[in-house]
Parts: sequence; structure tokens; C-alpha cells
Amino acid sequence: MTAALRQDAAPVAAPARVPLVSVEGLTVKFKGGDGSIAAVNGVDFTLERGKVLTILGESGSGKSVTLKAMMRLHPARKTTYGGKIMIGGRNILALSERELVQVRGSVVSMIFQEPMLAFDPVYTIGHQIAETVVRHEGVSRRDADKRALDLLEMVQIPSAARRLKAYPHEMSGGMRQRAMIALALSCRPDLLLADEPTTALDATVQMQVLVLLRQLQREMGMAVIFVTHDMGVAAEIADDVAVMYAGRFIEAGPVGPVIGKRLHPYTEGLLASTVHGASRGERLETIPGSPPNLAKLPSGCSFAPRCKYVEQRCRETEIPLFKPEPDHSARCLRIDR
Repeated sequence: MTAALRQDAAPVAAPARVPLVSVEGLTVKFKGGDGSIAAVNGVDFTLERGKVLTILGESGSGKSVTLKAMMRLHPARKTTYGGKIMIGGRNILALSERELVQVRGSVVSMIFQEPMLAFDPVYTIGHQIAETVVRHEGVSRRDADKRALDLLEMVQIPSAARRLKAYPHEMSGGMRQRAMIALALSCRPDLLLADEPTTALDATVQMQVLVLLRQLQREMGMAVIFVTHDMGVAAEIADDVAVMYAGRFIEAGPVGPVIGKRLHPYTEGLLASTVHGASRGERLETIPGSPPNLAKLPSGCSFAPRCKYVEQRCRETEIPLFKPEPDHSARCLRIDR
């Protein structure tokens, strides 16, 4: 009887896949001379292990602020957070300072835009990487030094054993950036944050670093959030793209549909102002005006003052999120026609 019941029973559904990262209603406000500056205004997204999300937008759109909020790196006295940042089941915004120290580096790590500001100039590269390993994993200094060497070899730094003894100023920009990647990966994080890590590099080195990052991400199965203002970089490394303006995601979806369909005029403008093969000899289009003052955001659509398709209703109402396709969304009234 028991066997018959088991045979006739409905199959057990597979458990739902829980994303590594889940951000809900994230807001970040800074205290300034002009009052409260709303740098991030209600950001929502999820990210699974092994996927790359690229946040795309101009300077001042809130990209780096969002990224640093993922590790609570903003000055505590001047910053007010709202919403939730769940990483591996833990709400980053609810952790104590002691708990944050344990999470930073081992669970979530960051590659900064300028490695000269991230590395201490008075210690060698090898010392700083090994010190991080000792601090988070409690291994011996000898094992940590070996890990540091392995990491420099993994990021393809030539003469890695010699570079362990080099100071940051003794390395080129490309080598420092690779060393910064090695430092960020030293404790095998689940989530890697990359804040425009190729901006200061020339085109050839930039492509080498992007290919290396994508390769390491796939080999280690990490989730990555990559911040950039370059549409070409986003197309090269992303699985999904979120276009950010005035502290909000105004378009999001898989990289192909976002770049191919461009539901929002701002996304269209970013792509039109990017240099590519087809634009040789042609005059680049520009997005008129400048990003809004985050201390005094305009009513309605924040992009309306710069939009060539603007209508009166764009300035009068809060723009909802439209989803013409299940995995592609945008905040633009032109979609709702």
C-alpha cells in the first residue's frame, strides 16, 4: 500500500533557485550643504551566481554609489540607507561593523577604479595580498605568500615571483589593475564588484583586462556587478544590463535586447554617442544638457529636460516601470501606447 501511494503521488517540485543577490527598494541619501542629496532612488534587482550584471550610465547617475552601498562603504555619519541588500541570505544594511568586516573580502569583494588609491604605497604588492589572506582565512604566512604568488600567476602577471616584491609605483597601470584583481579574488568571494576598473587603461590593455575578468568569473563561478559608462564594455562582459539615470534603473534586461531594442531614449542616446566601426567618418550624436541636480530632482521623468521625445505628460507624472517583455523593462511613457 505504501509503495502504491508513493508511485501515484505527484512529483515533488524542484526548489526555487534563490538568487545570490537581491536588492529591494535601495535608497542612498547624503547629508550636504544644500540638504539631503538623493543619490539612489529605489533600485531593485536580483543576480544569480555565475552571472554578470553591468550598470551603465553617465557620471553622476548613481552607479558607483550603488556599488559601494553593496559593501556599506559610504561614510556612516553622512549616509542614510533604505531598503534591503541581501547577499547570500544576509541583509548587508542590518549587519554590525564586526559582521561587515567578515563579509568584506570573503563574501563580497571590490575592484576599485584606481588601484594606486587602493594599494598602500609603503608595502609590497605581495605583502598586501598575503595579509588579506591571513586576515580572512587564518592561514600561516607561508601559505598566504604561496597563495599570493598563485593569484598573480592566475591574473597573468609576468615574472610573478619578482612582482610579489614590487611596490605599487613600480608597476604599470595594467599590471597594477591585474594586481588589484588578484587582491579582490584572494579570499574567493561569491560576489565581485568592479567599479569602472578599465577606465584609466589604454584600449589594448582594457580589452585584455575585460577578457581576463570574464575568464576568471566563469572559472570561479562568481557573480559580478560591473559599473561602466561605456556601452562597448557593457556589450563585451555583461549577461544583463541595467541603465541608470538620476539614481534609478530606467531600463534593464539581457544585454542583447537592451542594446538591440533600446526602449528608453537615454539608452538610445548612450548608444548613439559611442564610437564603433559603423560610425567611422560620421559625426557622433550627443545627449543635450546635463544630468539633474540630485538635491532638486525635477517632477515626472528625470530625463525629460534632455529628451527629444518629451511630452507634457512626461513632466507631470511619476513614470512607472513598463514590461513589454518578461525580462526587459523600462521607465518611459512611449512604451504605453
